[in-house]
Amino acid sequence: MLQITCSGTPLEIGLKHGSEAKVQIGRSIDFYAGMFKDTAKMDWHKVQDLAMSFEPVMRRKWPAYLEEMKGIAEGSGREVADIIAINVRTEIAFGLFSDGCTALSWKTDDGSYLAQNWDWMEAQKENLVVLTVEQQDKPTIKMVTEAGLIGKIGLNSAGVGVCLNAIKVKGMDPTRIPCHLGLRMVLESTSRDDAITKLEKYGVASSCHILVADATGGTGLEWSSVELGKIQMNDQKQIFHSNHYLTKHPGVEDTKWLKDSDFRVRRIEALAKELGESPSKQSLFGLFKDETNYPGAICRAQVGESGSASLFNIIMDLKKRQATVTLGRPVEPEEVLQLSF
Repeated sequence: MLQITCSGTPLEIGLKHGSEAKVQIGRSIDFYAGMFKDTAKMDWHKVQDLAMSFEPVMRRKWPAYLEEMKGIAEGSGREVADIIAINVRTEIAFGLFSDGCTALSWKTDDGSYLAQNWDWMEAQKENLVVLTVEQQDKPTIKMVTEAGLIGKIGLNSAGVGVCLNAIKVKGMDPTRIPCHLGLRMVLESTSRDDAITKLEKYGVASSCHILVADATGGTGLEWSSVELGKIQMNDQKQIFHSNHYLTKHPGVEDTKWLKDSDFRVRRIEALAKELGESPSKQSLFGLFKDETNYPGAICRAQVGESGSASLFNIIMDLKKRQATVTLGRPVEPEEVLQLSF
């Protein structure tokens, strides 16, 4: 997996990201262009137009993020509209393209763990990158992201981590922060509470579940385009989530777009009970290798009706500010990387 370290101003960070991941960014744009055409009957020029409708809001509310995307565009030789489009891909299609995954947060006496399998189409695996971002007066970020995206799944030097579960619900508010920019905002935060305060200030533009954690534990944030439902830790200081709402959202209809979502969240909770009160990173990794209900399992496979596979797993220990990233399905690891501060 390509590893890139970026530092400096937002523009400089973007230029480094764009120039070093030029090939992967091009492939990522092609991947989503094909998806929009096949699934939404929308050609890329239309996607670009819709993407640029987000630009004025970004310029006004999150100018540093826009500058970084401009740098990525310049560095990769693409148009700014291309880079904005892949960063707001969820919002453009009103949640049409949704990553599946299974995630957990678990605060123990020994550590505070945050982990997930990220499930998406196999074709996008080659475009994953590990991005380190060093900025003045902000925590350093280490995340696994799709090339060209400025926010995804990972942790920072302050011990704050974030995971993402897609939820497919109608509705999008372009005045609120796009989901993947919201993930970046979490990774620039100094604590779980700081991250939640920032996200609540802006709201998230489309439906998703953002799982935020630090050394003190985790909080689940179930967003729709109009409101927020919070999930607090259970008595065992755990949160489990997959791809549907677990809290009540009055007036919002959850499509439960993945039939196995209920099964996966119940399954990982049951497996976790077998680990006792003090799991190790290795035993937690074992949870994500589970293939019960294959192919729609915690360790997912792109077979038959299952349109996605587990492309990587990440296990973070936020107390130690370390993470282990496993590329590929956890039962068939292709590469293992250690992230630490």
